[in-house]
Amino acid sequence: MRKGVQASAGLSPREIALGLSRSRREFLRGAAGAALGSALMTASPFLHGETARKKRKIIVVTFGGGARDQETFAPEGQDNIPHMLQELVPQSSFFTHVTNQGILGHYVATASLTTGVYETLNNFSAIPPEHPTVFEYFRKDLKRPASDAWVVAPSNGFNRIGESECRSYGPGLGARVILPKHLLGAATPGASTDFAHLLRDNYENPLYTPELGGGEFELQQLETILRLSVDDFMAHARAVSSPDELSVYIAKRLMQQEAPSLLWITMHDIDIAHSGAYSLYVEAIQRTDRLCAELWKAVESEPEYAGNTTLFILPDFGRDADYDAGGNGFQHHRTGDAASRTTWMMALGAGVRQGVLFDQPMQSIDLVPSLGAMMGFSPTQSQGRPIRELL
Repeated sequence: MRKGVQASAGLSPREIALGLSRSRREFLRGAAGAALGSALMTASPFLHGETARKKRKIIVVTFGGGARDQETFAPEGQDNIPHMLQELVPQSSFFTHVTNQGILGHYVATASLTTGVYETLNNFSAIPPEHPTVFEYFRKDLKRPASDAWVVAPSNGFNRIGESECRSYGPGLGARVILPKHLLGAATPGASTDFAHLLRDNYENPLYTPELGGGEFELQQLETILRLSVDDFMAHARAVSSPDELSVYIAKRLMQQEAPSLLWITMHDIDIAHSGAYSLYVEAIQRTDRLCAELWKAVESEPEYAGNTTLFILPDFGRDADYDAGGNGFQHHRTGDAASRTTWMMALGAGVRQGVLFDQPMQSIDLVPSLGAMMGFSPTQSQGRPIRELL
């Protein structure tokens, strides 16, 4: 956020949120040449009809870990996101004012994004969301097979995010979840010290380690789904420097081998900020910026995805402001202040206006009903609203 907003500790949370939105808008209008739009500016270019919906593919990337404007969409942060500014924003509809009003923990916040309801589960418990997920709505309403909805999650704690505990949906109707860290652990028994930088599971609470059983299923995923030998997988793991790089590699393999219509990828490297190392936090932002652009290039180059895919990129939430005495600035997201809750979202690809900024307030839980309207399913228990600018 701009220093003027950052220093305005006397403003109300609503005023700070509006200031953040305006700051992003004005910066992007200058830095990326984006135009200010409205929901009524033109008819949406989104293709409707049964045939279009059957071909439509959606990829959601959470810019996970929580990144502030100072290090991203403020003038002083622009050097950290060159790919987003120069390649992605000019092609996207960018929403400058997205609010997360739920619990600011990464698993629970991501669960809320997938259900369209602010979930209240324990962030450090390996339990499913209470409400139906977008994957269950998609598969049940549209009668899609299990191979058509996937989640790639870098943290083993996300192993239950694919389907809810809701009885009318529940077992068998969710997404298939693939955990690159668990794949790596299964492929390298006894060699975990060689991949310690890839296997650390949680920067916020290092004492929490989910207990995931066995390794046979993971090795089967490698061979039958990803079409990778253990040796090839380990060779690639040795070549990457972060869990998110491994996740994007797995996501691209899924695109090639399974071509799912609904693919959800959670990024998590930025959460290294909890360690207190500012340089590592900034490095993770730069890496996430590069990986988002790399994923979009993969979309454009894959025949199953090129021309019919919409990519959404959004943070799960932000991080504490420097001016809040109860927080730790970039290091944590504990205060629930406006900087922690006010984020952004970009959408690019099929059916999206290019180079347009929208600053009408919306909530992160609005994503699920928007995806439902775009793909033709009904998220009946979602508490969000469809985003008019996308429909």
